[in-house]
Amino acid sequence: MTVLKRFPFDWDQRVANLSRGGKKFLVLKRRDFIALLASAVALWPASRPLLARAQTTAATRRIGVLSTLVEDTAESRRLMAVFIHALDELGWTTGRNIAIEQRWSGGNEDRLRSGARELASLRAEVVMAITTPAVAALKQDAPALPVVFVAVSDPVGSGFIESLPRPGGNITGFINLEGSLSGKWLALLKEVVPGLSHVGFIFNPEAAPFSGYYLRTFEVAATAAAVSAIAMPVHDVGEIESAIAGLRARPAGGFIVMPDTFTTLHRARIIALAARDRIPAVYPNGVTAKLGGLIGYGVDNVESVRGAASYVDRLLKGTKAADLPVQQPTKFELVINVKTAKALGLEVPPTLLALADEVIE
Repeated sequence: MTVLKRFPFDWDQRVANLSRGGKKFLVLKRRDFIALLASAVALWPASRPLLARAQTTAATRRIGVLSTLVEDTAESRRLMAVFIHALDELGWTTGRNIAIEQRWSGGNEDRLRSGARELASLRAEVVMAITTPAVAALKQDAPALPVVFVAVSDPVGSGFIESLPRPGGNITGFINLEGSLSGKWLALLKEVVPGLSHVGFIFNPEAAPFSGYYLRTFEVAATAAAVSAIAMPVHDVGEIESAIAGLRARPAGGFIVMPDTFTTLHRARIIALAARDRIPAVYPNGVTAKLGGLIGYGVDNVESVRGAASYVDRLLKGTKAADLPVQQPTKFELVINVKTAKALGLEVPPTLLALADEVIE
């Protein structure tokens, strides 16, 4: 704790009765005022500027965030808290030497594209883009902005980069999933439904232009497992309901949810419909299983956001995006909701439970 020293003058001697109704006023001589100010400056923490920390200066660097997700959710707040903390650990503190401009579209394409243009007009030096549509919007409406992406599945096929080791241009980042996971999701579903005969794959073609990236692997894995593969493209909530209801009439079935913005925004509805129609499903991340889904397997985007902060740091220090290779995921999370399994009349094998990072009872 900082302890203030006594200033070099006698306070009592500076009190004079100025004959204003008997009220007393403190009168400081000029030399005493200067001493007071000098003492206060000496005691002010060196790490804190005299001006308010919230004020920005000409030296403030501007960072943008563009996402298709909804801003006011626990997941979005968590991602931003991790991003800000990671930047702070690298020496970039909001209100001191950086300002972060956030634009969240909540799945609205017009809002997403206007957000990209706003970040360009604000002259953001680098933008963290969350999801494939966010990168696409920046590439179209703010092509000059350096971009670090997260939650993107196929950056090469989407035309964002030339290759993973040498992205070229001004876009780089962190892949959240890879196509081979389609086979893993199918294997997990077959573990809890041994007699699985058919499996659907739900996705939105507009939100997932990379859908073929997953579908090809899914169909190959389904053939190898002697399971009938059913592509289930959906465009709105009504189609989600009819697609899932269509599986109900066929015994020993289940479905897999492809990772895209649309399925993420409507995952609560998908979970509810799966429970209503008693159909087992596998989701592309652990968060969904924690919300009531049967099984979630995928990358925790928190790790990708931490990595994005390190890339933002390097770009602000002069490194070019073209020189930063796109990173593939190395850590995956398996979450199993035993409570949901019991509600579906399923028993999760102990060997699978032993592999889980988290089991929801």
